[in-house]
Amino acid sequence: MIRRGIKPRFRIGFDWPGGRHDYRRALPFRRSWLAILILGVLDALFLIPLIAVFNQAFSGWASYDSLFDLVMAIFLSAWMLGWAVAPIILTFILALVAFGREVIRARPGVVELFTGLPFIGLVTTYDVTKMRNLRLEPAQEKGGSSWRGAFMAFDYGANPVSFGSAVSREMQSDIESGLISASGSLIGKGPAKPEDLQTAWETEEENQPATVALADGDRDAAIPDAEPISWSSPSSIALIIANLVPVAGATFFGWSLGDVMVLYWAESAVIGFFNLLKIIVIGRWSALFYGPFFVGHFGGFMAVHFLFIYTIFVVGLQHETDISGNLSDVAKLFIGLWPALAALFFSHAYSFFANFLDREEYRGKTVSDQMSEPYSRVIFMHLVLIFGGGLTMFLNNPTPVLLAVIAIKIYVDLKSHMKERTRKHAAKKKNKQPRLSAS
Repeated sequence: MIRRGIKPRFRIGFDWPGGRHDYRRALPFRRSWLAILILGVLDALFLIPLIAVFNQAFSGWASYDSLFDLVMAIFLSAWMLGWAVAPIILTFILALVAFGREVIRARPGVVELFTGLPFIGLVTTYDVTKMRNLRLEPAQEKGGSSWRGAFMAFDYGANPVSFGSAVSREMQSDIESGLISASGSLIGKGPAKPEDLQTAWETEEENQPATVALADGDRDAAIPDAEPISWSSPSSIALIIANLVPVAGATFFGWSLGDVMVLYWAESAVIGFFNLLKIIVIGRWSALFYGPFFVGHFGGFMAVHFLFIYTIFVVGLQHETDISGNLSDVAKLFIGLWPALAALFFSHAYSFFANFLDREEYRGKTVSDQMSEPYSRVIFMHLVLIFGGGLTMFLNNPTPVLLAVIAIKIYVDLKSHMKERTRKHAAKKKNKQPRLSAS
């Protein structure tokens, strides 16, 4: 059992009178009509283009009959999804400012703060035995909290927690006595214990074969002794095999450079899919906002990217003049590539479960870092698009270009795969290295 510091628990929950809590009190919630007006105007400014693009995307999906029309419908839908994040956030904040409420609740051993709309919102749960210095803070004349007037606060771990607005002395006395009575515990006073000033929350089980003696109040979870990824690692071997499938396709099935470029575009889509799963693992609830933004941005780019690849490498190699793209031909193109697509999907799925989850590569990563990670692959595809397309214009036989693209792609993929795994392994070792006590 490894002891860590404390922080509150968060969850989406409900609130209504007569619930299972022994004490419940709705707190005064001051509203700024100026803030409500400003937020309403900003929300409307974001909603107007969203509605306009929605109408265009709906019309596109209802009447597309070519690849170009389909790409435009996908692009508009992706743009709409990414853009919708801003008005959704603004609408939520507007509703919270206009109709929000704060409720403090208590039951044996637990104090909860409910913040949100009537009946549903964010519930923050505190261990009452770790709460300290419950107090009434006077109104501030200037500063970020001046709008709320007098408010209540307490210390939890290394951070102060504030709640309520325009709180009176009588209300303070009622809240304090209600919390003590319902929770069955006095609220402490004075400074925090050393173990309460760390950054994590709960006690965890660690299946660690070998541990290092740690100082009391200065414990960190030790990480499994995982070796860095090498050329002979299972995920590297899976990546090599998956990348050799296009060679077999070009040798035995007559795949053209256009087929291989479409395959690599599809692999970028697979990378985007697993990157979305990584964002969900890292961000959890915040992925509700980051996820749609990533899908909108990455999806819109991928849609336009495919149109360029199809125009230059597929239609261009066939010397056709119609670049709109027949959807049945596009479907046949992907059907013929399914063995390679399956191999690439399996390779990235194996890396996701074996490396990102089992090796805990998500530790220490931020959502913003993860959102930008797949774009290095897109940059590589752009370079291939520019130089490969230029070479095919001068060569009657595109086979050398095809083999060069496959070879470069395998090399870049393996180098990036091992560099990423090694970097994350080193960062994880640095962040999770147990600190020895001086003796």
